Amino acid sequence: MDALATARFSTERLVEFQHCDPAGIVFYPRYFEMLNSVIEEWFAKRNGLPFREMHGPERRGVPTVHLDTTFKAPSRLGDRIRFEIEVRKVGGSSVDLTTRCTGDGELRFSCEQTLVFMDLDTGRPKRWTDDLRARLTAQQTQEAIGSTQ
Repeated sequence: MDALATARFSTERLVEFQHCDPAGIVFYPRYFEMLNSVIEEWFAKRNGLPFREMHGPERRGVPTVHLDTTFKAPSRLGDRIRFEIEVRKVGGSSVDLTTRCTGDGELRFSCEQTLVFMDLDTGRPKRWTDDLRARLTAQQTQEAIGSTQ
């Protein structure tokens, strides 16, 4: 597996009845719920910080402060869709991500998203811990690194 393939986080979701409108396609706000679930999985599996620890004893959070989404094609009840997260830039307390959602090789939607690491008690940004910063930086793709220099 090459470095670029390991830099990106990928996971699948099944489009269920709960995600769909009466026409049988994903109602767009449900994509954002799935996206949040994918972010939660990414933090647990790739970044070593499950939300139950982050939001519980750690008293930290990663709210979305920017989300720019483009919808390309509908997803339908029963589809298997793949979410792929790419780390574009790691800041002092933020991370810029690109997420692509595909199904059957077709782009369904993509988004540019900024998360900010924050202290839940003060509501203020907090610098990434050294461990989290190292994990996030290790995932930054070479394409993204080249575009930010």
